[in-house]
Amino acid sequence: MKQTKLLVALFMVFALVAAACGSDDADTGTSGGGDETTTDTEAPDDSDEESPPDTEAMDDEDEEPETTEPPAVDSAAGSGGNLLLLQWQAVSLANPYLSGGSKDVLAASLVLEPLAQIDPSGALVPTLATEIPTVENGGISEDLTTITWTLQDGLVWSDGSPVTSEDVVFSWEYCTDETTGCTSLSTFAGVTAVDAVDDLTVTITFDSPTTYPFLAFVGGQSVIIQKAQFAECIGEAAVSCSDQNFAPIGTGPFMITELRPEDTVLYDFNPNYRDNAEGKPFFGTVEIKGGGDAEASARSVLEIGEADYAWNLQVPPEILGPMESAGKGTVVVGFTSQVEHIHLNQTNPEADGGSDYLDGANPHPILFENPGLQQALSLAIDRAELVAVGYGSNGSPTCNMWNVDGFNSTNNDVCLTQDLDAANQILDDLGYADTDGDGTRETDDGLPLEFTFVTSTNGVRQSNQELIKSYWEQIGVDVTMLAEDAGLFFDGTAETSIWRFPSDMEMFTNLPDSPDPFAYMNSWGSDVIPESANGWSGSNFSRMNSPELDTVLEELSSTLPSDPAYVDLVIKVNDI
Repeated sequence: MKQTKLLVALFMVFALVAAACGSDDADTGTSGGGDETTTDTEAPDDSDEESPPDTEAMDDEDEEPETTEPPAVDSAAGSGGNLLLLQWQAVSLANPYLSGGSKDVLAASLVLEPLAQIDPSGALVPTLATEIPTVENGGISEDLTTITWTLQDGLVWSDGSPVTSEDVVFSWEYCTDETTGCTSLSTFAGVTAVDAVDDLTVTITFDSPTTYPFLAFVGGQSVIIQKAQFAECIGEAAVSCSDQNFAPIGTGPFMITELRPEDTVLYDFNPNYRDNAEGKPFFGTVEIKGGGDAEASARSVLEIGEADYAWNLQVPPEILGPMESAGKGTVVVGFTSQVEHIHLNQTNPEADGGSDYLDGANPHPILFENPGLQQALSLAIDRAELVAVGYGSNGSPTCNMWNVDGFNSTNNDVCLTQDLDAANQILDDLGYADTDGDGTRETDDGLPLEFTFVTSTNGVRQSNQELIKSYWEQIGVDVTMLAEDAGLFFDGTAETSIWRFPSDMEMFTNLPDSPDPFAYMNSWGSDVIPESANGWSGSNFSRMNSPELDTVLEELSSTLPSDPAYVDLVIKVNDI
C-alpha cells in the first residue's frame, strides 16, 4: 500500500454561519481565503457579493493621483444603518497579499476586489472585468498560453482616481517580488508576464498551455491594489507599510476608517462605488468585531441577538443546537471541500532560523520523508470519533484532501477505520522501540518520538487534540499539545503563524478558492514552500518536496477537464 503523504487528512467539515433572522439574503456560503485555515462564508448583507471597498488615500507618493468628484449617491445607498459582524479570529490587517488567513481575506474583501469572483455554484462572475474571457470570445488564446481581461469603463478607486491596467500589472509585480512575502503567490503559478495593452486591457502570459487560467486576479486572495498607494511598499518594505496594509484604497462598497489589529475594523460605505445608483451597498457602516471564541460569537447572535452575523462557528453540535432554538438567529451551513488536516513538518523547527527550508538543507530529524511513521500516525486516529465529538452531522470522516464528487479517491480508505494493531506493527517494523520503558518509542538513533503539535485556540480543536494525544500514546508516540491565538496563528506576518511553522505538527483547515482541483492541489508544489528567502510566502506548509508530485501537477495543469485522464491525474495528486 502506497502512503507517501506528509499530512494527515482527518475529516471534511461544514462551513458554519449564524445569520440574523432579519435578512433572507444572508444564506450564501462563499469559497475564499486560499491558504486559509478555517471555514469561510459571506456576511448577511444586501450587497451583491464579497465586494471590496476602500479607505482614505494613505500613500507615500509625491504625486497625488488624479481624482474626480464622487457622483451623486442614490438615497438608498448606505441607508441601512450599521452591520455588526463577529469574527472571533480577529483581523490582523486588510491586505490579502500579506495574509492568506480567511479572517484577513474576508476583512479585505469589503474593500479590495479582483477581476472576477466565483459564486457559490462554482461559476465565474466578472467583478472589475467586463466579461469572463473564453476561447470563443477571443479572451483566451487558441494555444491556451494567454488570457486577456478588459476592465469596466469608468471604474474609480474610492479616492476618485481612475482604475487602469497599470494597477493590475503592479498588483502582479507586488506579489511576485520575492522579498514582498506574498502569501498569494500560488495564484500566479506559471505566469511569466502581465502586460498592459491599453488603459483598460491586460494580457496574462503563461509558461505553458494552461487549461484553467482563472487563478490570477480571481477571488479574494488575488485582488487589484492601487499602484499610487502601494508603489513604495513593494518588496522588503511591504510589511512596514502599516497605513496601506490597514486601510487600502479599493473599488468595493466600503472603505476602512479604522483598523485595530486583533480587535476591530470599522468601515464607511464608499460614495464612489460603481453600484451606488442601484442603492448598493445597503448598509452605511460595517463593524467587524474580533476576539472571544466561537461559542461566545454564536451566543451573541443566536441567544442574545446583539450582533447580525457570526463567522466560523466551530462549536460542538450539542451546544449550537439549543442556542438556535432561542429563535433569534439561524445557523446556515454549506458543505464544502475543506478538510481538517495535520501537517507534518519536513524541516527542523529547533534549528537556528526555525523551520527554514534552506533548499532542503534543514530536514526534520524524524519526520522528514518518513511515510511509514506518517501511515502509523494516520491509522491510529479514530476519525469517526473526532467528527462525532467536534462536529456531529456537520462533518464527515475522510482520508483525502480533494473531496469532490467524481474525484474521490478510494485508495486511502484504509484510514477510515482506526487500527492500533497495524499502527504498532508499522512502528515495530521501522525499529522504533521503547527501550527505557517510559511509554515512548525511540528511533534507531535514540531520538524519542516526542513532538509538538499546535493548532488555533478553539474548544473543538482542543477536544480533538486531546483525543489525538490519547490515540498516539497507545502506539508509543508522545505529543505536547499547544494552542495559539487564532489571530496570530493565521497571520502571515506573525512568528507563530502556520507559514513559519514553529512546531513539529500543526492542524487546521483551509478552503479552495477555486473549483479547479489544480488550483488547490498546486499548494503542495515544491515551488511554493514558505521560507525566509521568499518572505515565508507560499502554501506548501509542510515543506514537502516531491519531484513525482511536481511532475504530475505539471501534467495536470495542461490537461483539459474533458480529457479522460484528468480525473485520474487529480486522484494521483491527491494520493501522493
